Amino acid sequence: MSAAGILAFAQQGWEQVLAKVKWSVVYLDAACAESLHWSCGSSRLLEAVKGPACHLREFEPQAIGGGAKQPRAVFVLSSPLKGRIVDTLQSIICRSHFQHCVVVTAVSHAVHLTANHVPAAAAAELEGQQPVFEQLEEKLCEWMGNENYTAEVLHVPLFLAPVASHLAFTPAFATLFPLLPQDVHALNSARPDKRRLSSLGEVDATALTPELLLYIRCLVSGLSSLCEHLGVREECFAVGPLSRVIATDLANYAPAKNRKKTATGRASVVFVDRTLDLTGAVGHHGDNLVEKIMSVLPQLPGHTHDVMVNMAELTAVQAVEENQNVIAPGCLAPSNEASAKALWEALLNSKHKEAVMEVRRHLVEAASRENLPIKMSMGRVTPGQLMSYIQLFKNNLRALRNHCGLLQLGMATVQTLKHPQTAKWDNFLAFERLLLQCSFVLRACGHLLHSCHGTMLPPVPRQPPWVHPPHGCPFIP
Repeated sequence: MSAAGILAFAQQGWEQVLAKVKWSVVYLDAACAESLHWSCGSSRLLEAVKGPACHLREFEPQAIGGGAKQPRAVFVLSSPLKGRIVDTLQSIICRSHFQHCVVVTAVSHAVHLTANHVPAAAAAELEGQQPVFEQLEEKLCEWMGNENYTAEVLHVPLFLAPVASHLAFTPAFATLFPLLPQDVHALNSARPDKRRLSSLGEVDATALTPELLLYIRCLVSGLSSLCEHLGVREECFAVGPLSRVIATDLANYAPAKNRKKTATGRASVVFVDRTLDLTGAVGHHGDNLVEKIMSVLPQLPGHTHDVMVNMAELTAVQAVEENQNVIAPGCLAPSNEASAKALWEALLNSKHKEAVMEVRRHLVEAASRENLPIKMSMGRVTPGQLMSYIQLFKNNLRALRNHCGLLQLGMATVQTLKHPQTAKWDNFLAFERLLLQCSFVLRACGHLLHSCHGTMLPPVPRQPPWVHPPHGCPFIP
């Protein structure tokens, strides 16, 4: 799958939205805001609005409505236009003075038919039509108070947050988690005795709750749109019961069937249940700087895949208790700077030691380009050394503006290296390795004891290639 294609897919979707936002009050929910954050940045949205002030608001029931001098509104939403979402739309519009409303949903019209319990046969007859969107447009005009006002409802697949050229997240589905064995009992409570499930292996789409099935269908809708953009006919593979349901739903998704008839390329899509790697989330065997940054720095509010970087040391503001929130935090999302993008890719793909050296190299090159009085030093990279390079930019507004993204990554590195939790990282890793060694010794002793009594245990399994215990110890499950 083309990395450039994934980024272009996300940016192309946002370009459709940006074409609608001129002179508008813009409301976004958290998932769409995070997609914007990684795709092109909020600054790109503010440039497209072209308003005299920032009219960017969070989509929530208590959101401020539009004033008398704000006749246009654009709502960018990641959820189906149903239930609480429609109620919130009505609440905001009814207390505003809008004359033109645009509602952008990341969920296709086909999924909206599912959400409104339209049978598959009837949905097939509506191909090319959008009655759900048309009905909502009529409602929007009614809420604005004049049927002659303008209302638009359109679908744009804004479900990806492209973190790098080879990596993208789906913020709207951050809470989608595989079923656990104890969930079988909850599913059986709504099924007749003759159709009771005995294990997760028997779970299919008909066994799921309507809410979960709709959630999965929203994901399938986005994935189908991505495959359509890439021009591929996907072949799905699944590892785990919920992944099997998702893969099956994508294979049976009606718009996907039509797309596959004309697609020229081919792609393999592998779905893996997250429960199959729970140990990876709590392990400390990773030797990657970004992993440590994400682990120790506080999460950026409203985001699932970015952190707050304290930028106060590059300002003249005193960091005292009463004005802690004055300075907007930095983040990891790369800006339009070529150097910041290159450094971010290097941090994602390098080991810890190499990544820290890359941070130093980029800071030195940036300082040299700005003719800052940098003093070169070789050897081991320390947080103090990196901070001394960053401080060179402090009183130079032009240099700060030119290298803002790079400095945020530099500050994130310094704060991570100095964080108390980082110092514990190696201790946790050593303890995990000790547990592996102890497990190996216990397994080997048991093998010898049973051999003496004529009962042979299965041989100790060789370690898989992706596991690297210390001193060449074989992996013990």
